[in-house]
Amino acid sequence: MPTNPPTEAGVPPARAPLTERIAGWSARNAKKSIAGWLLLVVLAVLAGSAAGSGAKTSDAGESGRAQRIIREEQTIASYSENILVESERRDSRFSEDPRVQAAVKDVAEALRGSDGAAEQVHSPLDGAEAAAELVSEDGRSALVTYEIPGPGPEADARFAAIKKSVAQLRDRHADVRLAMAGDLSLTAAVDQAADEDLAQAETLSLPVTLIILLVVFGALVAAAVPVLLAATAVFAATGLLAVAGTVVPANSTVSSVVLLVGMAVGVDYSLFYLRRDREERAAGRTPAEALRISARTSGHAVVVSGLTVMLSMAGLFLTGVDVFNGMAVGTIIVVGLAVLGSVTVLPAMLALLGHRVDALRVPFLGRRRTTATKSTVWTATAAAVVRKPLLLGGAALLALGALAVPALDMKLSEPGRLDSLPRSIPEVDAGIRLQAAFPGGPDPAQIVIWGRGAVDGKADAAVAAVREAAADSELLGEPVTVQPVGDVLSVKVPLAGKGTDVQSVEALTELREDVLPRAFEGTDGLDYGVTGRTAGLHDFAEVLDERSAWVIGFVLAISLVLLVVAFRAPVVAVASVLLNLLSIGAAYGVIVLAFQHGGLSGPLGFTAFGGVVNWLPLFMFVILFGLSMDYHVFILSRIRERRQRGENAKEAVIQGVGASAGVVTSAAVIMIAVFALFATLSGIEYKMLGVGMATAILLDATIVRGILLPAVLALLGDRAWGRNRPGADPSADEPATEPAVEPAEEPENARTSTLLRT
Repeated sequence: MPTNPPTEAGVPPARAPLTERIAGWSARNAKKSIAGWLLLVVLAVLAGSAAGSGAKTSDAGESGRAQRIIREEQTIASYSENILVESERRDSRFSEDPRVQAAVKDVAEALRGSDGAAEQVHSPLDGAEAAAELVSEDGRSALVTYEIPGPGPEADARFAAIKKSVAQLRDRHADVRLAMAGDLSLTAAVDQAADEDLAQAETLSLPVTLIILLVVFGALVAAAVPVLLAATAVFAATGLLAVAGTVVPANSTVSSVVLLVGMAVGVDYSLFYLRRDREERAAGRTPAEALRISARTSGHAVVVSGLTVMLSMAGLFLTGVDVFNGMAVGTIIVVGLAVLGSVTVLPAMLALLGHRVDALRVPFLGRRRTTATKSTVWTATAAAVVRKPLLLGGAALLALGALAVPALDMKLSEPGRLDSLPRSIPEVDAGIRLQAAFPGGPDPAQIVIWGRGAVDGKADAAVAAVREAAADSELLGEPVTVQPVGDVLSVKVPLAGKGTDVQSVEALTELREDVLPRAFEGTDGLDYGVTGRTAGLHDFAEVLDERSAWVIGFVLAISLVLLVVAFRAPVVAVASVLLNLLSIGAAYGVIVLAFQHGGLSGPLGFTAFGGVVNWLPLFMFVILFGLSMDYHVFILSRIRERRQRGENAKEAVIQGVGASAGVVTSAAVIMIAVFALFATLSGIEYKMLGVGMATAILLDATIVRGILLPAVLALLGDRAWGRNRPGADPSADEPATEPAVEPAEEPENARTSTLLRT
């Protein structure tokens, strides 16, 4: 391949778009470009490994403030743990069953003799008062409570030793259930499930994506290139996220989202570029010419698409919530790296490979996939829609509307650790049993008290009042535990309910608005805040209610502005935004049917959740608007190009949809496959995210792309494009964002739009 690709006739290199100039440099310096990319990936991974522990995630509102106060003490924290002791016989009572009593005695003795691994051990055998607090109302369950001293790594080692001792006691008391549930055990279970989910997603996504690309390209080398680029982009993003995570908190959910989005957009961006390159070469272009044209068209498409996704994700910063800030940072990093790799490393690899990119062809697929440039199926579909836009478009509108109707009944839930994972995990099962026997046990409310004299007796009267209120309340439970943490006081109060249900919220409200104001009346100089799982989730939901409108408005405005600038057609921009809203609404409806009403509980192996995870709709809205805008830009730019060449409005729609169908369908199939994999993971939020995202992309790439968009444009006719008259020079203001322009129709003197030019 020539080291210096020829410049296009009549267009000096200085006037070429930035992506074309970057691709030209990468092609001429292919080995340097590839080596630089690999060095970036290695350095990012090493930096992530050396970054150490990340910034701690804080809840929103009062809960987050209380967390930060207690965290600033930087003292060695302890972790509350519980061991639930029950007979396997349902009619057994603790006071009457010597086997359960013997098990409780052995558990307490083992904990007290654990060489400091457990502290503050309490059992129902300690006396009448302890028995009243540590035996369930029905008398069937007994509870042994204890504290594990920190810090974290030492607490983990102590917990492992205790867990081993409890396992030995289980063998000794085979007819008694010993179940561990508490701060460390549930957190460890959640973290382990998240790690296993992430590993499973990584293991499944690569081969599934490779198989789809083999069908798309029909050649192993061409299929492997996008997978390699996407995988390295995800590795680098994971490392950089760990570095950014020292400042911006990023939990395990963020890592999963980075993998989800990174594999989807990374492969798609490479697909746009590579497919265009192969089509150009199939039309007789030299590898150098094909690479240059691909950089000018598909390269620009990738940049615009990536910027759209990143700007949309930036809207999450408006929430001010740590978990959303982490998601925004992680997604922006991985999408930015995917764009960078597609416009630099991919041209370098194509320059080195030349025609060998089609090597190792799959029989019966290789030749057809190399030469096909237009979809006869989607061309025929668009033609039928254009002939009867009201009938077919109306039917499609009714179908999506029907899917969206259940979304009107959407109930946002605040999932706790016990809700998001399957009960087959022993710690989750233990937590559910503990919650049923001792409401509020696994996730009590934590009152943080600070100020002068907080740990020196000034708060004693307030704590006594809280104890008295808890004893008399049906919503607050016992035991109320008190522990000094540096100069602040931590008071834990069990709440009724499951931790995230209506009853728990009522208990939290009673504690915050009734019990604590009365308890702290007259205690000048002291301040307090309530945190804990229930308080954190409740405060998070309130912040979402306050700020979601700002995020949605930002994303809609950004999308509308980008479309208007790209096409200079406000009517088309508004229509595209409305169609995006419709497909997202339909995806919401499917989630409600599948999870709130349990429509997929059997196939996906979960119990009907009774609602939708509260952060999911906003996150889906933001990222789907960015991703679905890609398809609209590709299709609309192709239709607009034909319209400006003089074709009538209906013919431009038919041919534009047909010409863009190949790359849009291929990209959509890959995204759907990657997103659908997340529906197989254990976390309920991952299942919802996978089903919702896959559904939205499926609807957008079929009903919206193939029926609704052609119907709307056919009905609008010339009015859709405003001042862009038919017959105008398509090279004068073509945004060059359509990656599937037919090779034979590529004008030799095409220029790109000022929007995409530097």
